[in-house]
Amino acid sequence: MHHFKYKNSRLYCESVSIEKIAKEVGTPLYLYSYKTLISHYRKIKEAFKSLNPIICFSMKSNSNLSVCRALLKAGAGLDIVSGGELFKAKRIGANPKKIVYASVGKTAVEISNALKAGILFFNVESIPELVLIDKLCAHMGKRATIAIRVNPGVKAKTHRYITTGTRNDKFGIDEDTTLRIFNENAKFKYIDIIGIHIHIGSQITQAYPFLKAIRKITPLIRAIRKAGNRIDYLNIGGGLGIIYNNEKPQTASDFARAVTPLLSKLNVKLILEPGRFISGNSGILVTRVLHVKKSLSKSFMIVDAGMNDIMRPSLYGAFHKILPVIRGSSKTEKRKFDVVGPICESGDFLAKDRELAIAREGDFLAVMSAGAYGFSMSSNYNARPRVAEVMVINGKYYIIRKRESCQDLIRGEVIPKVLLR
Repeated sequence: MHHFKYKNSRLYCESVSIEKIAKEVGTPLYLYSYKTLISHYRKIKEAFKSLNPIICFSMKSNSNLSVCRALLKAGAGLDIVSGGELFKAKRIGANPKKIVYASVGKTAVEISNALKAGILFFNVESIPELVLIDKLCAHMGKRATIAIRVNPGVKAKTHRYITTGTRNDKFGIDEDTTLRIFNENAKFKYIDIIGIHIHIGSQITQAYPFLKAIRKITPLIRAIRKAGNRIDYLNIGGGLGIIYNNEKPQTASDFARAVTPLLSKLNVKLILEPGRFISGNSGILVTRVLHVKKSLSKSFMIVDAGMNDIMRPSLYGAFHKILPVIRGSSKTEKRKFDVVGPICESGDFLAKDRELAIAREGDFLAVMSAGAYGFSMSSNYNARPRVAEVMVINGKYYIIRKRESCQDLIRGEVIPKVLLR
């Protein structure tokens, strides 16, 4: 459920007119519903309440400070994957004991900063990374708590670019190597290896891949304990799918009902890392029609948002519903359109061969389910300033990120004097 609904043919975010926001803030813009964001977090919290998990929102899905701060106030922790995300987490006052840090390529500087911050866990993806963390702890006089990311060899039914749990993926460590790490943990003097982490992919709509992964690592956990080692935490990652088009994803309660019987037998503290499930349907991209163009074989709606603003359609062929902000009558003529942006690439599209009501120049469109991996994947390609972000809270809208200016495009650039002579 989300809070983007039509009232008298006009699309609203909660109780605020999207047309009003678009006219006052300008387009393109990302727009978030606070109610939707928090309600989706609470759905997961309620579904898993019997296990009392630590729920760490995946910042890579949406790292806007206000989005993350809203979730922190509701009780969430954060799943981070970079030093930049750690910086942002600290900026909004995140509890370090609710921060877990993934990524296959953490640098020494990033690890050192996370050690200084006192985060809960490093999710470690290789033996060299373990060695590096141990070495840095020795140098800094710190101890680190470690979860080994296990690659369970489970293929999730999702796009190949967002599958992360198969043997050919770059993520994680195999079960045999993991067991050896635990059995040789005395080699690492400054780290406590007490957790297992798995993450098998994103936009997964059924419980079966998760069940398969949990069943695969259950014997590993038993073997680790049988050898006299501790396993206090199990992090089963994120990846819960949402509705973009005609998907029928499991609900949070369906997912919890399916996996809780397996998890409750393991005597571990559970960590979850949802991202898309919380933020995906809490945000939309609002764009304006610039031109309607008809070629010999196609009709195009050319809009002011491009692949630099929302990468998913070009990168994954991802589907996002596109709705008019002001809806016509049922008799309004429809036609198949490619909805395309202003970027100088043939891959710059928001939709292909989509049946839509014929729009006019200046009409506003809402690209739905854009709250996850929307702004966070945006760029300045074609020297385009990144868009504004707005959130509706309790009947008012707030600009939570200012639209970039052309001056922002050159911030940090320096022309050597030799080129100015």
